[in-house]
Order: sequence, then structure tokens, then C-alpha cells
Amino acid sequence: MKIPSFINLPIIKKIFAFLFLILLIGSGLLLIGQRERVARSERPPEKFHTALFFDKLSNRMVQCRLCPNQCILSPGQIGACKARKNIDGTLVSMVYGQIASQHVDPIEKKPFFHVLPGATAFSIATTGCNMQCLFCQNWEISQRFPTEVSTTAATPQQVVDEAAASGARAIAFTYNEPTIAYEYMLDIAKLAHARGIKTLVVSNGYIEPKPLKELLPYINAYKIDFKGFDEDFYRTMTRGKLQPVLESMKTIKQTGVWLEVVTLLITGQNDSDDQIRSLSRWVKDNLGPDVPLHFSRFFPQYKMLNTPPTADARVIRARTIALNEGLKYVYSGNIAYPDGETTFCPESKQPIIVRQGMFTTFNGLENGACADGEKIPGIWN
Repeated sequence: MKIPSFINLPIIKKIFAFLFLILLIGSGLLLIGQRERVARSERPPEKFHTALFFDKLSNRMVQCRLCPNQCILSPGQIGACKARKNIDGTLVSMVYGQIASQHVDPIEKKPFFHVLPGATAFSIATTGCNMQCLFCQNWEISQRFPTEVSTTAATPQQVVDEAAASGARAIAFTYNEPTIAYEYMLDIAKLAHARGIKTLVVSNGYIEPKPLKELLPYINAYKIDFKGFDEDFYRTMTRGKLQPVLESMKTIKQTGVWLEVVTLLITGQNDSDDQIRSLSRWVKDNLGPDVPLHFSRFFPQYKMLNTPPTADARVIRARTIALNEGLKYVYSGNIAYPDGETTFCPESKQPIIVRQGMFTTFNGLENGACADGEKIPGIWN
């Protein structure tokens, strides 16, 4: 094809070169803008709360010191708990002020049997957990990242105000693992403490001694979900370790915070007579015979759907073993067994608190004492 003579080719080439230069500059500016946005996204956003208990390492790396996992994180990396992240060399909480579940529950549901029987607890949860239990009963929030769960924003003050308005006598940190939302829990607990509202923690006990000791002055009662008295069980079934949990229970008891312990019995995993006996002896020797011990029946959940539910007889036998080992208050859960839900006066054997599901009847308990004056340890008012 013959090009018309009136078109000046050198000029056209200059125009195309000019347009290409403009396009190149525009692309460069866009790339710079994208990099700036990325840089901004790596800075702690306002919704992210700077974490407590971490060390800054070289190359903007950090090491979390909140729980025994001791995660070492590069910039942008999230910890094993799915709730704490390294943003440009600073560890932040991704769940501060973000509530994934909220209910007003009977306090017995936690279960606490020696804390304000018949009262209700304003119960809240965030997301994530520092263990990965194959049998998790609340895996929908505990084994998810914050971005995978619908949450509601609430400041610590809003939580305390709503708890007071609900008529609940306590705030319970529960459902998922409260430890991983440590900063949020601590701020709420301080406000609740000043307001005269009790605070309850339902936890796996997988926390380092220093943060635990700083939290306990603002906590009234702690319930430890104790997985099983066996190191191999902890390693293979929870990806955690046994010894730190034992140390947490001793620390809680030594500080005078009310403590109750519950073990979910799983068929063929942590329900042998030897394990139950060893656990009961450890509780008696290290925590004392007055610490309530609960045994609950397992139902298939999460990654153990093919494991059968625990037989009622197995739960009842565990309770009998613990009582024979000298523990005074041993309870059973998730089964229909009236004796396992009843608090008896240790000497007279009289039923002083009778529970049927979440309904509680008192038979003469006065200021935490039986009719004969025998004291029942706990928080009663």
C-alpha cells in the first residue's frame, strides 16, 4: 500500500514516542501509588491494636511472648493463633474490639458450679486459638481467621455497659480461647472490676506466666479446659504442651483466683482409668481437694466426626475415681446423671445445690455454708 506523500513519517514517529513516554510515566506513577498503598497497609491500621508481650528482632521480625507457642514472625506474617500479626516490625492484635459471638448464658454453662449459682454471665468471644484441637467444640470461630468470621465492633466500655444493662452479674471470656485477645480481655476486665462486675475466663490455660500474673488481679474465676493428663495427647491432639497448662493452674490457685477444671473425655484417647487417677491425684496434691473437677461427655466434632460419643458410664466412672482419690467436688457434664450435677456437703453428704440442666435449686446454702456450718468454697455473692 502506498503511503500518501502528505504524511510526514518522522513527525508521526515523534508523536508515538511521546505517547509511549506518557504511558510509561503514568505506569510508573501507578506503580509508585500501589507501593505506597502497600506500605500504608503494612502500618498498624487504627482497627489493629498494638499487642503486649513481644520482642522486636532484627529485620523487622518479632517474637510473641504471650503463650508457649513463642511465634517468630516476619513482616506480614500471622501467628499460629490466627489473631496476632507482625505489621512492619510491630505485633498487633487483629481481634481487639471485634466480637464474633455474644450471649447471656447461665453461669453453669461455662461450667462454673461454685461461682454465683443461678446467675447469668454476659459471654463474649473473638476468633482464633493458640491450640488446634482435633475435637474442638467451637471450631467455627476458634479455628478461623478474623476475616473469615462476621464480627461486631465493640469497645471495652461498650461491652461493660451492655453487660450491666443485661442484668448479668459477670462477664465471661469464653467460646474461643480468650488468651489470644489478651489486650481486649484485660481492658474489659479492668473496667468491669471497677464497676463491680465479676469477670470469668474459660481458657485452655496455654499462656506464659508473666501475662497471666498481670491479668489475674482483674479476674474473679478461671476455668481451665484441661485436655488430658498425657504429653503425647497434648502434642498430637492439640499441638500444644502439657507442662505450661499445669503451671498455669498452679499460678491461678496460688494467687487466690477461684479455679475450676474440666476435662472432655474422648473414647480411647484420654479416658483411661490411669489417666483419670493421675489427673485426680495431681489436682489434689497441687491444687487441693476443694478445687472442683468436671468430666464432660464428648460428642463428635470438627476433625473427629468418626469418633463415637463417650459412653455415659465412662463419665460416671471417671467421677467415681476422682472422688475415691479424695477430691471433694467432682461433677459430670453432657449426661443425665443427677448426682453428677449436685453439690453435696462433704461431711453430711446432704445435697446443698441441686442442678437440672441450667436450673438450680438451693437446699439451705447460707453464705457459702451448709446447715451444719460446713463451708463450701467458691464465690457465692
